[in-house]
Amino acid sequence: MVALLYPISTEKALNMIDRNNTITYVVDFRSRKDDIRKEFEETFGVKVDRINTAISIKNNKRAYIRMKKEFKASDVARKLKLV
Repeated sequence: MVALLYPISTEKALNMIDRNNTITYVVDFRSRKDDIRKEFEETFGVKVDRINTAISIKNNKRAYIRMKKEFKASDVARKLKLV
């Protein structure tokens, strides 16, 4: 199962990249935090510190993926062409 669907590029999500070292992703509704962590770490070659999930108003599941301090969310955002 593919857990990660697409990144969020709203103003709030882009601010979280710099302030919280966090990338926001829409994920598969059935995916668990372990699935999201594994796929994100394998895809981008970083280590994840914490994952918070929430269901949005549009009935999408969002994952707020915070990376460990030694990795930068801005580097991942450049790979995704968000910034």
